[in-house]
Amino acid sequence: MAVAPIALMPVVLTLSRSGEPVAHKIAALLGAKVHGRKGRVDTADAFFANALDHTRDLFAAGVPVIGVCASGILIRAVAPLLLDKLAEPPVLSVSDDGAVVVPLLGGHRGANKLAAQIADALGAVAAVTTAGDVALGVALDEPPAGWALVNRGDAKGAMAALLSGGGAKVVGDAPWLANLPAGDTLQISATMDRIADLGEAHLQFAPQRLTLGVGCARDCDPAELAALVQEVLVAANVTPASIHSVNTITLKADEPAIIQLATSLGAPLRLFEADVLEAETPRLENPSDVVFAEVGTHGVSEAAALAQAGPDANLLVAKKKTANATCAIAIAPEPLVTSQGRARGRLSVVGIGPGQAAWRTPEVSRLVAEAEELVGYGLYIDLLGPLAVGKERSDFPLGGEEARCRYALEQAGKGKNVALVCSGDAGIYAMGALVFELLDRTAAEEGVSDAARRVDVVCSPGVSALQGAAARAGAPLGHDFCTISLSDLLTPRDDIIRRLHAAAEGDFVIAFYNPVSKTRRTLLAEARDILLQHRPADTPVMLASSLGRPEEHVRYRRLDQLEVDEVDMLTVVLIGSSNSRLAQMGEGPRMFTPRGYARKIDGDLTAKRDDPYMPEEAS
Repeated sequence: MAVAPIALMPVVLTLSRSGEPVAHKIAALLGAKVHGRKGRVDTADAFFANALDHTRDLFAAGVPVIGVCASGILIRAVAPLLLDKLAEPPVLSVSDDGAVVVPLLGGHRGANKLAAQIADALGAVAAVTTAGDVALGVALDEPPAGWALVNRGDAKGAMAALLSGGGAKVVGDAPWLANLPAGDTLQISATMDRIADLGEAHLQFAPQRLTLGVGCARDCDPAELAALVQEVLVAANVTPASIHSVNTITLKADEPAIIQLATSLGAPLRLFEADVLEAETPRLENPSDVVFAEVGTHGVSEAAALAQAGPDANLLVAKKKTANATCAIAIAPEPLVTSQGRARGRLSVVGIGPGQAAWRTPEVSRLVAEAEELVGYGLYIDLLGPLAVGKERSDFPLGGEEARCRYALEQAGKGKNVALVCSGDAGIYAMGALVFELLDRTAAEEGVSDAARRVDVVCSPGVSALQGAAARAGAPLGHDFCTISLSDLLTPRDDIIRRLHAAAEGDFVIAFYNPVSKTRRTLLAEARDILLQHRPADTPVMLASSLGRPEEHVRYRRLDQLEVDEVDMLTVVLIGSSNSRLAQMGEGPRMFTPRGYARKIDGDLTAKRDDPYMPEEAS
């Protein structure tokens, strides 16, 4: 399988005015954005306050980083995150004067090529240290676009053999391997054929000239389609690595069998509208009036394969079928390096935490970085800072939640990669539930379009306000807890009162979300009075406002002294149980709720040692 190309546009960092001109030259060359250090750089597309934090945030999101700065700054920034060289984005440093370009990480994921490109434009020296690039002028584990290394795991040993003085015999048309030293140490086959004897002494690079077209009945068994494709590939004697893409009609964008097939082949899924496929009818070997009556085109599998492979392509394998599935293969005259049609739309429903970047998960940062369009309440998108720069954004006001979610789904239905940005966790009092509610509604219930229903919806967790408040307090959630929203805009007031009584009687630690608004001022006071019927007056209460932001404000009160006027919509109200304590420690007041470990020590929990739901440290 080929190494994944750089999917995200690099960001060029500059930390000083002396490096600013070079940064803008590189950005212009690559079509990238410049991020500059606040107070030290005059002109940039975005500004950051801390170079280490910002570099780390970009790197965690999978964004290639080109820093016009000392290499050590970038190294210190990303060092804690280094785990997998096959997944990490390129990191390059460039001297302020533009004389030297150093690929620090991701040499075989595009960094070496970027270094050469930048050095050529600046008249600089590319300080490439990757052994294969230096000694051989090529990296065997990084074939050019349009080619796939079939037995990637053997590339390291093969490269070591060449670097030790060995030579290679290349069979097939692969001009990019022409300068390898000749010899019999390594055989390289540049072919689409299936080869059985691959290993460190025999590598295969497959030109991706084949496009796979598929179709199937709704809810076709994935195993049936996979078996059909496998049978066809074996009969044609071609390696799956030579497949450029899996192609079908847009109506099948959400078909599990097709999605699983593309995933198993490691090939992108590309979609075509019916009219585009119908235009391929003159080239079809098996046009069908039945298919046309159903989906508006005389063929799906053959037409999709041909539409992707281009006007000079032919069918290598005409339509083959089973009871519920069809497939066909087209062959292009040259390896394919671009894609036709469109991708399946994706909606990432992400929670960015309370606000600061350090509390945003790497997965959320990556999904935001990959998104073409950001949708959300304007303040939440603003909190993304430089990560949102250069992206299309659609801001919605508070109160426009359904319109916000509907718009995000419909944009994804057009084939776009969209991120719906929420604060905290998107699934906790946020947009996650509304997205799925819209998808579940029928057309009569004002649901979304069929295209929107076919998108890939990804949910990624965020640090909730509840977690942020608890961390600032100490450990108030050490035992059972619950959350209750005091907003009666969406929840009937009687339901809220009923839940308050139940939580009070259950002696839960309680986090109140949406405690007050400008027009809603009574429920928090009622909640306090209900709780006072079941727990002591001196029960600790934490008020946490603007968590994770510069204006963060944390304070503690007794339950009987809780006043509505010091609470606003940006405040999380955390009320302890009857066992919660507020202790004075060196750092100041710390709130915690004992779990009951003291009783365990006394032997009271001996009978529960086999409880499978108890955490390891308590068993």
